[in-house]
Amino acid sequence: MERCTAILLRKSRLTESSLIITWLSCSHGRIKTVAKGALKPKSRLSGVLDLFHLCEIQFQPARSGDLHLLQDASLLQPFAGLRTEYPRICLASYAVELIERSTEPAFPVPDIFNLYERALRYLDANPASIRALRHFELELVRLLGISEPAIPAELVLERLLHRLPPSREDLLRRMAAR
Repeated sequence: MERCTAILLRKSRLTESSLIITWLSCSHGRIKTVAKGALKPKSRLSGVLDLFHLCEIQFQPARSGDLHLLQDASLLQPFAGLRTEYPRICLASYAVELIERSTEPAFPVPDIFNLYERALRYLDANPASIRALRHFELELVRLLGISEPAIPAELVLERLLHRLPPSREDLLRRMAAR
C-alpha cells in the first residue's frame, strides 16, 4: 500500500460507478488510479474526487500496467476560490495540459508538483492573469531544465511540445478582454 499527497488532474468514467483518476503527486509523479464505486450515492469518496483537489491518497500499486487501485482519499484543500471564475479554471486546466505533455508517468517531479500547488493556491485567492500564466510557463521551463535566457518560455515550450495547447490562445483572449 502506498500513501502520498496528490492533486487531482483529470477524471473520467470507467463504468457506471467507477472512475479513472489521474493524479500528480510529489513522490510518485503522474499516476492513474481506479476509484471503484466512487459514483455510488453513498460512496465515502463522494465530494472528495473533484478537479484540482489536493488530497491525501492511499493506493494499491498495480501488479502489471500503470492503473493502480485507489483505496482511500481524504481532502486536504479544495481550492474553492478557483471555481469562482471561469478564467481561473481555464488557467488551472492549461497548466494540467502542460504538465501532462511535459512529464513522464510515474516519474517523481517534486518541483513541478510544488509549482502546480503554488499555482492553485494563487488562483484560489487571485484572478487569472496573463502575468500568472507567463510565470507558470517560465517556472516550468526552468524546472524542466530547458529555459533559454533570450527566448520566451512559451517558445521554448512550443519547441518541446511541437505546439502549445490550443486552450492557451482562448485563455489569453479571455484575460485580455477583462
